[in-house]
Amino acid sequence: MTGKHPTEIPVVFYRTAGGVEPIRDWLRSLPPEDRRVIGTDLATVQFGWPVGMPLCRSLGSGLWEVRSGLPSRRIARLLFFVHEGRIGVVHGFIKKTQKTPPEDLALARKRMTEMKA
Repeated sequence: MTGKHPTEIPVVFYRTAGGVEPIRDWLRSLPPEDRRVIGTDLATVQFGWPVGMPLCRSLGSGLWEVRSGLPSRRIARLLFFVHEGRIGVVHGFIKKTQKTPPEDLALARKRMTEMKA
């Protein structure tokens, strides 16, 4: 038996020029049970990439979403991309409608472009 461990892909959270990490701040604002579920789902992606439905879905142009059902009976989304061996988490929000709001997608794509530069 080879003691093969899953490969871990480093996770990097978006940071503004001023050093603020809005996704981490958003996560800290959630109840601990919700944070735990989102963290576990992100770790599943981190150790098992590529991951498909129902946990992950492509949003096109290299942007993906982690789909988390929360104990608070809400649905959370973490938007991320994979680039040069890293997972870049660019946005997180509580889903209120069937479709991902265009402003959330636009913000995530803008942050993805910034992080890749």
